[in-house]
Amino acid sequence: MRLCRFNDNRLGVVKDDQVFDVTEALDVLPAVSYPLPRTDLLIANLDKVRARVEEVLPGASSCPVSEVKLLSPVANPGKLVAAPVNYRKHLEEARADAEIHHNNQIAEIQRIGLFLKATSSLVGAGEGVALRHTDRRNDHEIELAVVIGKAGTRISRENAWDHIAGYCIGLDMTVRGPEERSLRKSIDTYSVLGPWLVTADEIPDATQLDFWLTVNGEDRQRANTRDLVLDIPELIEFASAFYTLHEGDVIYTGTPEGVGPVKAGDVIVANIEGIGEMRVDVRSA
Repeated sequence: MRLCRFNDNRLGVVKDDQVFDVTEALDVLPAVSYPLPRTDLLIANLDKVRARVEEVLPGASSCPVSEVKLLSPVANPGKLVAAPVNYRKHLEEARADAEIHHNNQIAEIQRIGLFLKATSSLVGAGEGVALRHTDRRNDHEIELAVVIGKAGTRISRENAWDHIAGYCIGLDMTVRGPEERSLRKSIDTYSVLGPWLVTADEIPDATQLDFWLTVNGEDRQRANTRDLVLDIPELIEFASAFYTLHEGDVIYTGTPEGVGPVKAGDVIVANIEGIGEMRVDVRSA
């Protein structure tokens, strides 16, 4: 199932370039009060929501995907976990290009570990990217994003697949500079997630997905998830060795070589096999 959040926080199912409004299915979500849970309610109750969606879908109204504003399919992730230099060729690229490394040491992911991006940086494809610090280089980074569907800590790689709700396309936007990654990558709108959530049952093998990114029609990045240094189960094991992963947490799995600058007015188009295409407009903040 492909679930999207669109317009005024409507819930949709995407089929054949149409969005079917199934917002009524959210009536199965539990009522909450302060203090609010640390999970995303939709993801934590995904099975119930999907069952209700099947009930309301036959009578749902629809419109073309192109006519809606796509928001992040995960509204309230507790954490955005990101994997730096998790493709070998990008590691080599980052070490070779002073505009990327800015005299920072670029070490292997096994040594430097993961980092967190502010949840306030999260947007959907329809919201676009608003550039800051435009006197510096601002780069695109396409990534497969994994959405956690079952909470856990100290998860073994053998059990990791059982903790995945689904997948999205992620853009880990970054402004280059000497500061820590988590600061430069946590700017408002610099974590794009979308265009929708594809549930895990729709992608039986996420280890062999082709993906690519263009800017204004120009090829920039092209790779396959088989090239990850730490694969998806290893990333889940690594992250959960340090903190509990909750329902709705998102793992950005890393970007391949070909990262490059964007400017206001550019159009980024990102594609991942089995998920689809995400168009993101770039503007100045």
